[in-house]
Amino acid sequence: MHLGLDVDIHKMEAEKLRKGKNKAKEDLNSLKIDYKKLRLLIRTAGLGKTSEQWRQEIKEEKTKADQWEEKFQDT
Repeated sequence: MHLGLDVDIHKMEAEKLRKGKNKAKEDLNSLKIDYKKLRLLIRTAGLGKTSEQWRQEIKEEKTKADQWEEKFQDT
């Protein structure tokens, strides 16, 4: 009788571990998907630029602003 209970307890523990492992795999897959979506969002928003790329973009915007300022002053 004790042996039968031990077997049942081990089966239940093994099943619990399997469920936990499956849950961990699902959570990991979900995190991977979220990470991929976040990386795509960062690229799309332009947040993944290097410092040099940001400097270049700022320089271009300043140039445009200066050109508009000159046009405004000419009129």
